[in-house]
Amino acid sequence: MKIGYPCINRTIGCCANKAFRLKSYSPEKLIETIRNNLDCLRKILEYNVHHNIFFFRISSDVIPFASHDICDFDWQSHFQQEFRDIGGYIRRHDMRISMHPDQFTLINAQDAGIFERSRRELQYHADFLDALELDTTAKIQIHVGGVYGDRSASMARFVKRYHMLDSFITRRLVIENDDVSYPLADCLELHKDTGVPVLYDEFHNAVNPSGFDSSSALGGVSVTWRQCDGVPMVDYSSQQAGAKKGSHTWEIDIHDFSLFLERIKPYNCDIMLEIKNKEASAIAALAVIASEQHTGASA
Repeated sequence: MKIGYPCINRTIGCCANKAFRLKSYSPEKLIETIRNNLDCLRKILEYNVHHNIFFFRISSDVIPFASHDICDFDWQSHFQQEFRDIGGYIRRHDMRISMHPDQFTLINAQDAGIFERSRRELQYHADFLDALELDTTAKIQIHVGGVYGDRSASMARFVKRYHMLDSFITRRLVIENDDVSYPLADCLELHKDTGVPVLYDEFHNAVNPSGFDSSSALGGVSVTWRQCDGVPMVDYSSQQAGAKKGSHTWEIDIHDFSLFLERIKPYNCDIMLEIKNKEASAIAALAVIASEQHTGASA
């Protein structure tokens, strides 16, 4: 079991998702920004290894405007060595990597133009992971998309569009149950028609349930992951006290996390902590796991 956090490290003082406005775009500005982001990404990964954090979600914004029409820059060739070096570091330390395009990536959109833009965005993410020379256990996670007033038709459109995507994209793609539109039961149905692995989100399941507890959810999704996909990825968070329903907590609730680990004990998975203080909660979670392993060994 690996523990991870997404995109940003709040300790080391650099940013791997630095961006700039479209009106400021120039090849020089792009190169400068990408170099900064890759340098910071390497520092984050080094920090993670030092703290035994071997799962990380890389920001989608390392390459600004990568899927935009304005970007005709061959970033794969220009930064080929940097990507190889970072990818080699990831492989040497047996790290697990994921990426998560934003909510505007909608392959089941009614508008064909939105689907095309989404396809290009997914192509960028697949190109990014390929540039790192990572195997197919490195994943791109997306939501199913919108309901558009007709759930059955929208799910059917997802299936059709999924099969329109290139295989170098679909070999990395996973879908997660979301907190509004498509609960876990729908995602498992879509797996039957596409073969896409299902990433279980514990917090989304609490907010938007469909009859699964943590254990049965892990049992259901585990069979959707093949050997080439790696062990299932799981997203974990909990409700921020006093905030709007669905708001992720600032720091990990150790008691709740311990109970979650107990519920999923029969299953192997890698856990992404979608918690706002990032690496601090990952370190705390690792301490919980180490303590429970020590207690179990002493019993």
